[in-house]
Amino acid sequence: MKALKWLERHFEELICCTCLVVIAISVFSQVVARYIFEIALHWTEEVAAISMVWAVYMGAALCVRERFHIRILIAVQSLPGKLGRYTIFIADFFWAFFSLFMIRVSWDYLSVLWKFPSHSPSLGINEFYPQTILIIGYGLMLLRLIQSYFIWYRDGAEGLPGMLEEEWEAPPQQSEPKP
Repeated sequence: MKALKWLERHFEELICCTCLVVIAISVFSQVVARYIFEIALHWTEEVAAISMVWAVYMGAALCVRERFHIRILIAVQSLPGKLGRYTIFIADFFWAFFSLFMIRVSWDYLSVLWKFPSHSPSLGINEFYPQTILIIGYGLMLLRLIQSYFIWYRDGAEGLPGMLEEEWEAPPQQSEPKP
């Protein structure tokens, strides 16, 4: 149970970090092969590109989970309580609708790739498999958005949904030296 709880909390981070390590190793291997051994490794560019796309989508899901996406929080927090809450609800509704729309479009796209397979030039793998990140990424974003509302409601539905309460502290006052 503890391992599942850890995985639920760090799944996106694990995938993002793994992808960034793969990108670094791929690019470093290409540089070493090219400038030291004077040969070109054709697979490194595709591996780095696929890893970059996976890292971006997993990072977007991580941002949904942590509620780090760009928002004008000062404007929303300055609104009266219910109006700010409704503004967040509407924005999240559009986010969920967009995610559902993209899952549907991605499903259609992957259906075509499944019926008419295309292979990558260097790796020779079916393009269907790396492209599954579209459904995985948007599905995970939608899941994390729903999860943030579930946790917000479970914890008493105080404040804005899914927002971290940040302390706005004034910098410590420095006392003037006594003569």
